[in-house]
Amino acid sequence: MSDHDEEGYQGPATIYTADAEVAVKIELRGYFQPIDGRYHWYGRVAADPAVTELVGKGKKDVVIRTPEGEAAATLSDVDPWGRFRVTGTSRPPFAIETSPAQG
Repeated sequence: MSDHDEEGYQGPATIYTADAEVAVKIELRGYFQPIDGRYHWYGRVAADPAVTELVGKGKKDVVIRTPEGEAAATLSDVDPWGRFRVTGTSRPPFAIETSPAQG
């Protein structure tokens, strides 16, 4: 059981860098962390040769855009199925419910 109430998004997205853009399928989850006062979100980008070429070995700072919004993120940690981990903090690229405590 999680200590967080997680929200998320699953569907199409576009990954942008300074010199490229790649349409992908993505699954994201996130939660508000009251200790640091920030929203933390993360997920996986579906395996795609174009993403592998874009990221190469290591990690890559990108912008993720979904139909619900966009946000800066980092792609890293490819899993055995070729999916890259995506992480970000603060406003995510998907709709979230906000309460007065979250701003």
